[in-house]
Amino acid sequence: MTARPADGGGTLRHGRPGLRRSLALAAGLCAILTAAWIAGRAAERWVLADLHRTARSAIGLQVGVLLSEMQKQASLPLALAADPEIAAIVGPEPGAALVARVNGRLAQVAAATGSAVIYVIGADGITLAASNAGGAGSFVGRDYAFRPYFRQALANGSGSQFALGTVSGRPGLYLARRLANAAGVVVVKVEFDAVEAAWRAAGDSVFVTDSRGIVLVASDPGWRFSALRTIGEAERGRIRENLEFGTAPLEMLPLHPAEGGADLSLTPRPVERLTGEHDAPSGRAKQDGVCDARQPCVVRVGRGALPAWPALLLDAGIPGTDWRLHTLTPVGTALKRERVQAWIIAALATGLACLGLAALAGRGRRTRMRLAQAAARRDELEASVRERTRALSEVNRHLRAEIEERRRAEAERERLGRELAQAGRLAALGQFAASMAHEINQPLAAIRSYADNTAILVRRGRIEDAVENAFAIGRLTDRIGGLTRQLKGFARRASPRREPVALAEILRNGLELVEARARALGVALVVDRPDPDLRVLGDGTRLEQVVVNLLQNALDATAGRPEPRVVLDVASGSEGPVAVEVRDNGPGIPEPVRGQVFDAFFTTKSDGLGLGLAIARGIVEDCGGHLTVSDGPGGTVFRMELARAPETAEADT
Repeated sequence: MTARPADGGGTLRHGRPGLRRSLALAAGLCAILTAAWIAGRAAERWVLADLHRTARSAIGLQVGVLLSEMQKQASLPLALAADPEIAAIVGPEPGAALVARVNGRLAQVAAATGSAVIYVIGADGITLAASNAGGAGSFVGRDYAFRPYFRQALANGSGSQFALGTVSGRPGLYLARRLANAAGVVVVKVEFDAVEAAWRAAGDSVFVTDSRGIVLVASDPGWRFSALRTIGEAERGRIRENLEFGTAPLEMLPLHPAEGGADLSLTPRPVERLTGEHDAPSGRAKQDGVCDARQPCVVRVGRGALPAWPALLLDAGIPGTDWRLHTLTPVGTALKRERVQAWIIAALATGLACLGLAALAGRGRRTRMRLAQAAARRDELEASVRERTRALSEVNRHLRAEIEERRRAEAERERLGRELAQAGRLAALGQFAASMAHEINQPLAAIRSYADNTAILVRRGRIEDAVENAFAIGRLTDRIGGLTRQLKGFARRASPRREPVALAEILRNGLELVEARARALGVALVVDRPDPDLRVLGDGTRLEQVVVNLLQNALDATAGRPEPRVVLDVASGSEGPVAVEVRDNGPGIPEPVRGQVFDAFFTTKSDGLGLGLAIARGIVEDCGGHLTVSDGPGGTVFRMELARAPETAEADT
């Protein structure tokens, strides 16, 4: 009878260490799982933040490429609208030869610029000439009075619209410009097939939407004419009335916000939750808290039976338009990889920590033999640490390799940025050509005046005066040649010339082009004639262009004002740079605007291009000088400083 309690007590004593071991094992397992979960969440946030930074850098380049493609064609309607033959075909009874000649020219321009089609519409909406006049789908004779771009151009001078072609069935951006005689409109259609193909070749998921949320351009052709939000019946009626997108159903895009940010296992909500009020820094929707400007926006992409894949959604506005460019960066693979790595690292670290705690807890309860066993366990622990250290070293080597790869990618991005800047320079070439046409018209008008005067002088027997006029015509002809060389040099990125030129000759040639206009406007032109031997370093023809531009701007500023006056002054001194100042008594330039007058395409004139002063500053800086603007007594002062030519250079010339 007495043995039973003893046996029961022995069983209890022997069972306590096993229970403690089980509890310790359960606690360690819970700690490992908790650490792995926390590490996985931290890895997800780090991956999303890293992908967000990379995608924000890439979206700027993609916006620049699309904007460059649009700007290449933006100046073409303006240049064509000023063509006298194009304006003539919308007049009464244009000849068949003229129409054929215009059709041929439009075809040549379309082939050279890569435009899809160029056509001219009369005031009644009927197409009179087109670059595809000889093809089966010719636009000639078709009525486009229903198109919004046609009505906008007739009413406001210019118009644009993205729509599906009624003849070709191909989407594109229509750019319209009213002709100089206001009797018709010239239209250029731009298609984005090359941009979409480039996106697909790069493996990027990119699409562009208008202000209504309708997809216009997309790397996936199946997404074209889908929508980010529900299009109401009234809006659908207007779209069908204008034949913008043909019979496209305008169904919703297969984008679903994943609730909880990076927790991609949660149920997605409708796509309309993406289309809210956009914040300024990131352009990401904030409605209902789905996408926050401070965190990456994760969505699921998929429709029907196809499995949805997670992606990072970013968007950015396209300058000068109401369009927005959206990118989808896949995150599933990167998230899984980093999550698994974080789980492994956290589990190993926590497991090692638990083993260390177990070893420390057993040291006080064990005898010498148990201490020996603890020593053996410590040896095992050190081996595990060495193995983990080797694993961490291998991971560090991989990380360093990835850092080096990212450095190379950043260098490649900078190179692509420089190439994009050059592409923007070539895109501005069309605007520069229009400015050159304006500059060439001035010497042409002077040549016509000299030619008429020469004929009169010859009839009157004043041969010497006629000869002088003929020399003046020759100088103006050389000036036109110099302007055309500038246009070629701009396209080739040619190096500017810096050679000794006579300042008096530059000013005299520039004044020849503006004196007649000054007399016609009643503006007093006061000129300080420099020393005939004074020479500066630069390109004479290009510096004449700067002088003419500054004087023309001064005449524009003083025209119609009481006692208008323009002063051309030269401050040379005995050494140092030579300064040429153009002062007027016009209304002056406000302080907020003064810092922008030299920016390209900035202008305060209703019919200006905004290139004159930007080109003038570039010419002066190419010649090694400076061009500045400041307030003068009752007007504006433009000051051009040029380097004085060395005396040895003067002697050589």
